[in-house]
Amino acid sequence: MRALLLIYGMLFASVGQAEELLIIASPQVNESTITIEQLAEIFKLKKTYWTDNVRVVPVNREASSVERETFSKHIFNLPTQELGEYWNRLRFQGKLPPLVQTSDQAVLSFVRSVPGAIGYINAKQKPTGVKILLQIP
Repeated sequence: MRALLLIYGMLFASVGQAEELLIIASPQVNESTITIEQLAEIFKLKKTYWTDNVRVVPVNREASSVERETFSKHIFNLPTQELGEYWNRLRFQGKLPPLVQTSDQAVLSFVRSVPGAIGYINAKQKPTGVKILLQIP
């Protein structure tokens, strides 16, 4: 039990140290900015097309990452676990949750190469070949 509490404490401490995030999109995306509300709609799979009718392809970081926890907190005001439960319910409706990448570099590479892709990375990154739509604390 102590080990579990220690792990939980370390996880909670790392979330408190979360950095700012950049919301990045494929260079082919027409939009130049995005709102928090639009991001929530995209990652809840309610907004599935950009204004030019290109399919939106959201990509998440892995559930254990500080970036994912920060994103979930600022965009949905929900813990990562509750959001995971939401996506699990969508699976029963035949909808796939956002794809997952395990590093900022993987997200960057994915977003660069997939038309319509959108994701988030640590703001300390200096991304090239993508559009920066928003920076969130």
